[in-house]
Amino acid sequence: MAIRPVKDLVAEAKARIRSLSVEEAQTRQQAGDALLVDIRDPRELKRDGRIPGAFHAPRGMLEFWIDPASPYHKPELATDKTLVLFCASAWRSALSVRTLQDMGVENIAEMEGGFGAWRKSGAPVDLDQN
Repeated sequence: MAIRPVKDLVAEAKARIRSLSVEEAQTRQQAGDALLVDIRDPRELKRDGRIPGAFHAPRGMLEFWIDPASPYHKPELATDKTLVLFCASAWRSALSVRTLQDMGVENIAEMEGGFGAWRKSGAPVDLDQN
């Protein structure tokens, strides 16, 4: 049995989702039009830092936290703002946006290049480990 390469799945997802540049994501967050959603593992946040004001929703809980009928639902994700998902390099976030679109979430995008691109752009990063 051949495994489909994850690169192919990511490319297919990216062809069907909306991507925002770091600059656009930051501008929309500052304007209050977007909620940045960090889907990285908690260990990544501790090691690499966080985007100030981003909501953390670990990838493994994302579908459960977004579904209002789930006992794990997080009200912060029930917003009129555009949800802008990001991970380290925009692979997990691309797959996640596609999955949430399949669930019926419409106002959603991913941030191109993920946290790595955010950091590289010089945008603010909170390194506080608390």
